[in-house]
Amino acid sequence: MFDAPQTGRKKLLRSLAGEAMEVPPVWLMRQAGRYLPEYRATRAEAGDFLSLCYNSDLAAEVTLQPIRRYGFDAAILFADILLIPDALGADLWFVTGEGPRLSTITGPEGLAKLKGKDDIHDHLAPVYETVRILARELPEETTLIGFAGAPWTVATYMIAGRGTPDQGPAHKLRQEDPATFGALIDLLTEATIEYLDCQVQAGAEVIKIFDSWAGSLKGAAFDAFALEPAKRITAELKRRHPGLPVIAFPREAGEKYIGFAKAVGADGLAIDTKVDPAWAAEHLQPDSCVQGNLDPKYMVTGGQELVDATRAIVDALKHGPHIFNLGHGITPDANPDNVHLLLETIRG
Repeated sequence: MFDAPQTGRKKLLRSLAGEAMEVPPVWLMRQAGRYLPEYRATRAEAGDFLSLCYNSDLAAEVTLQPIRRYGFDAAILFADILLIPDALGADLWFVTGEGPRLSTITGPEGLAKLKGKDDIHDHLAPVYETVRILARELPEETTLIGFAGAPWTVATYMIAGRGTPDQGPAHKLRQEDPATFGALIDLLTEATIEYLDCQVQAGAEVIKIFDSWAGSLKGAAFDAFALEPAKRITAELKRRHPGLPVIAFPREAGEKYIGFAKAVGADGLAIDTKVDPAWAAEHLQPDSCVQGNLDPKYMVTGGQELVDATRAIVDALKHGPHIFNLGHGITPDANPDNVHLLLETIRG
């Protein structure tokens, strides 16, 4: 369970509580991943990606690998945003080099085949066990982050059966069959609450909600399907676990970032690479801790460009609460040595 007094000890929790620090806490999205040789070895042992996600011991191992190597201030549970549709009864598989594939929800018939929000836990039990292992084995100073995909982003995969460049199938269903689309969003919202609640019960100290495709929602649709589900999830989690910090990530929200954390009730707001850190300091930090937002390309190129870009972000956001991170996940072609350079630059 979340333990509020730890806010005084762990750097990441202090930032989420509103403290500005000279040296910000740092972790990286996808920090356990294919850029690390030890991850590739463990994944080969698991056999395939989904088997790795559902093998509690191996999932905990790959979560711990970047902590051992780099000493990040936080570890994020190794899992995938599509485990919820898998638990709800959608067919899910991964095609090497291409990504996920799912059975599609194109109307009420497909929706009717899914399980209810309370029927997901047996399937997701290995994930909860991974969290329990991590809560025992992480260093005392390292914050454990649990996560889920936001309902809109998860729905885009369930409707299209795969990732798409413009989330067109999901927008089409949203406009042409709002009843089915709305019911799917409601189901995902409620299932996400139950999933994250169990992660917190197992030992997660912070929750992050990834809305990777939020930027394709515009105007009122953004408010209805990005902001409102995040608000419902956050409010219910905080009701069940008072003091639980939540980080929201409505990627590529643009001007819609303004006021998002406050409206949702989130303690942290992750920003993408398109956001000017100085703009974020002016418009976003007054409401919440800002997390981000180095371009992952610098983890490939390294050198003085990495140093300069890192220092610029730290300097722009140093007067308010800040968690240093990337603006998106670290890529498989990143050089592990560049992560050391990044940390040396931030920590001196």
